[in-house]
Amino acid sequence: MSSAPRSDEPGRDRDAEGRARNARPRDGLGRPLPYGAEGVERQPEGVTRTPDETIAQAQALLDAGRPFHAHEVFEDAWKSGPDDERDLWKGLAQLAVGLTHAARGNATGGARLLLRGAAAVDAARREERPYGIAVDGLLGWARELAERVEKGGSPVDAASCAPRLRGDAAPGGEGSV
Repeated sequence: MSSAPRSDEPGRDRDAEGRARNARPRDGLGRPLPYGAEGVERQPEGVTRTPDETIAQAQALLDAGRPFHAHEVFEDAWKSGPDDERDLWKGLAQLAVGLTHAARGNATGGARLLLRGAAAVDAARREERPYGIAVDGLLGWARELAERVEKGGSPVDAASCAPRLRGDAAPGGEGSV
């Protein structure tokens, strides 16, 4: 009979219930750093926010060049929100992860996730601007960035390439949160 790993077991990052948790510090793009290294503060998991709070917090993280962390905010919304909105939030999370991969230099993965996220957001919307999100501009941003990273192959700067969730969605566009 095997028992669940203990939270104090050496070499394992587990919570009190024995679930795997990675306690390693992470950089601004979510990459694990060595234990003891200085990382950036991680987003708390399982936070329930209003849609406006979700968009505002995700935009602030995108603007700071932290799309991996923005993805975690969107992930909370898709996991805690109404069923009929989950695909919208999941698509937004995929866009943030696509930008993360593009910033890490993973052109293929970045482009695929940007296009997958754009398709999900487009399919999920039931109105032109759900929660004020500039969907058409966001879709254009995702497609243009996917094409750019596929052609260029080199990492992009996450902060300068971050979309505007409200407004025209182009980096640095008017009307952002």
